[in-house]
Amino acid sequence: MFRLEMAFVLLLGLAVGWIATLPSSSAQEPASREKEREEMVRKQIQGRGVKDARVLWAMRTVPRHLFVPEKYSKEAYADRPLPIGHDQTISQPYIVAYMTEALGLKGDERVLEIGTGSGYQAAVLSVLVHEVYSIEILEPLAREAARRLKELGYKNVEVRCGDGYLGWPEKAPFDAIMVTAAPPEIPQELVKQLKVGGKMVLPVGVGSQDLIRLTKTEGGLQKENLLPVRFVPMVHGKDSR
Repeated sequence: MFRLEMAFVLLLGLAVGWIATLPSSSAQEPASREKEREEMVRKQIQGRGVKDARVLWAMRTVPRHLFVPEKYSKEAYADRPLPIGHDQTISQPYIVAYMTEALGLKGDERVLEIGTGSGYQAAVLSVLVHEVYSIEILEPLAREAARRLKELGYKNVEVRCGDGYLGWPEKAPFDAIMVTAAPPEIPQELVKQLKVGGKMVLPVGVGSQDLIRLTKTEGGLQKENLLPVRFVPMVHGKDSR
């Protein structure tokens, strides 16, 4: 059954062109890590209701253990977030998959990510879409994530250090936006940079947070509350100094 599902996903990927961006590095890793990812997907992600075949394939493919500090490598596929330094974390695998599925990606999108962190979410997005632009406010994390993504072969991701509240206007508009830190309110500059028909998924709130999905229409924004979450706060550039 797994082989049949993989064959279907690969054919779908060829149809939309995203398979061309797939790095080759994961093919050289120990088989034990592949088994860990398969178990992670089966128990933590499929088991909680994520169904998008392309998202499941991406989660099986991207080597999460290469996006965490070496001392946490053995825990990379555990059902929890992990520290990545500078008081930041890599999100729980289920949340990564859930947020990715919530964007409803088809394969030809230009996506903006706010909060690069270690680069893991950007890597997952990169094998699913045409282009990924990712902003990280902490310069050491931005520099390291850019290096890691390049070395692992994720060629359609561009990372820069900057204030996520400002977005990336010269690359706008975006088909989808994902925010991986929690602002107290919806950042209006990001709304401006979202295409009509596009979706934004982000946690919002101080203390108590909700993951929400916004769909931009000609008449305004449609808002859906998805689930309660807990993310690190999203800060302005001036607040990070």
